[in-house]
This record gives sequence, C-alpha cells and structure tokens, in this order.
Amino acid sequence: MTYTLLVIDVQGEEAEGFSDALLGAGALSVECEEAGPFANGPDPAEFSEPSSWTRVRLTALCGAECHPELLLRRASEASGVIARDYELRRVPDEDWVVRSREEFAPISVSPRLRIVPSWHSSRVSNGVDVVLDPGLAFGTGSHASTRLCLRWLERHIRGGETVLDYGCGSGILAIAALKLGAARAVGIDIDPNAIAAATANARRNGVVGEFLESCPSLTFSADIVVANILANPLKILAPLLANRCRRGGQIALSGLLLDQAGDVERSYSTWIAFAPLEQEEGWVCLSGARR
Repeated sequence: MTYTLLVIDVQGEEAEGFSDALLGAGALSVECEEAGPFANGPDPAEFSEPSSWTRVRLTALCGAECHPELLLRRASEASGVIARDYELRRVPDEDWVVRSREEFAPISVSPRLRIVPSWHSSRVSNGVDVVLDPGLAFGTGSHASTRLCLRWLERHIRGGETVLDYGCGSGILAIAALKLGAARAVGIDIDPNAIAAATANARRNGVVGEFLESCPSLTFSADIVVANILANPLKILAPLLANRCRRGGQIALSGLLLDQAGDVERSYSTWIAFAPLEQEEGWVCLSGARR
C-alpha cells in the first residue's frame, strides 16, 4: 500500500482549526511544525502576537483510499481556511514501517512503566511493559500528552476499575490501564483503522480490551475516563465525557497546549473538580474528580 503526505502551509492562527478539519475529513494523522513567516506575508508589526503572522507547516498522512485534493477541499470548507498551495509526497508502506522502526526505541514512561516495540527483547523486571509497534493510529508513547496520560493512569488505577478511553488511537491507554490492573477498558475512536490497530495491540499484550467505532450505544459509567485528543473536540464532548464518568470517579483530559487549558477546564467545570494541571514539553493534562 502507498500512502500520501499532503503538505500545506497556513498562517499560525489557522493551524489548529485546519488540523482538526483535516482529521475530520479523513486524514490519518496531522503533524505541525514551525515554518517561519511567509515570504510575501503581512508585516509582523501589524499584529500583537507572532501567531498572527507566523507560517505553520501541516503534514497530513492520507491512506490509499483517501483522495488528497478532495480531503483538502473538505477541510477548507469545514474550517473556512483557503489553502491554495500544497505539495503531495508518496510514502510507500514499507518505507514508513522501516523508518518508524529505526526511530522507535523503548520509551521509559516512569520507573515502572515502559512502551516497548515487539522486536525489542528487553523487558522491565517487576515493571509493566506495553508492547506496541508504530503504526497508523496515534499513540506510541512518544508524544508528551500520551506520557502524561500514562503516568496519570499509573497513579490512579488501584485494581478492578472500569476505564473509558475516548479517542483511543492505538489503544495504548486502554491497554496500559488493563496491564496496570483495571478490570475493564473500553476504547472509542471514529477511525476504523484505529479500532483494528487497538484490537491487534491488545491481543499482542495478552489483554482483552473492547474497542468500538463511535459510541451511539455507550451508556455505562466508568470509574476512570481518559481522553487524549484535541482542545476543540474536548470542549464539544464535555457533556458526554463528564456524564460517562461516575460520581466520585476520575477524569483526565490531554492533547492540550498550556494556553488552551483554561477554556477546556471551564467547559467541564460544572461536573469536574479539577486538580492542579500537569505539564510536559508545553503540553498539558487536566484531571479531576466527578462531582
């Protein structure tokens, strides 16, 4: 299978909304990087914040069934951002896997918990290893927001809990929860590729997780709810996620930058009594107890 990278440059203030729109239109993942000011861009002095004029490069991964130009048009319509200039790059599947293997070493999340690729033989004695290979679904432990959630789960799972992982991606959080002692873990994702990857990853780790595409019939209350997605979806999903957490239960929200945390916290404040936030590399995890 051959994948395509769709590379677009946008203004800094457009990046978050356009990233969300690309994912909503069918991109498998979106990476962002600073690309400097536009060559013919506006005068920075006209704006009070650098984000108003800085250029951001978005790289969207498209599967074989996804038409990049159609994805770009749908994302532009959804976000209101007009991206006329773009570049397409072909990435053969085998090259993607080889490159990922070269870059993916065991990740020590804590003294007790590690993320280990299946081709790596080393194991932590008296610790918890989550065996996970890089793939198309988000969540290999390399991102700071994932590590924040994993450490939070390690502290809060005592044994026997029911866990809801919303936006489960690779299933890493649900799988780690089960290996840490949770009795049941349910993962939800809108991407069928993520559901397939999470199911395979759970099997590889010798745990039984439940992974569902969307949640029209999700009615149970979990002891622990975790969602490592993006700021805007977290705000929209506030009533759903808060009400899936039982009273007295715990919730953790990540995938947020520090300047986004306040808005997200306010969206949940009716239901959640928040603890002080945690940070790593500019990313934030909000957590608290269900009132």
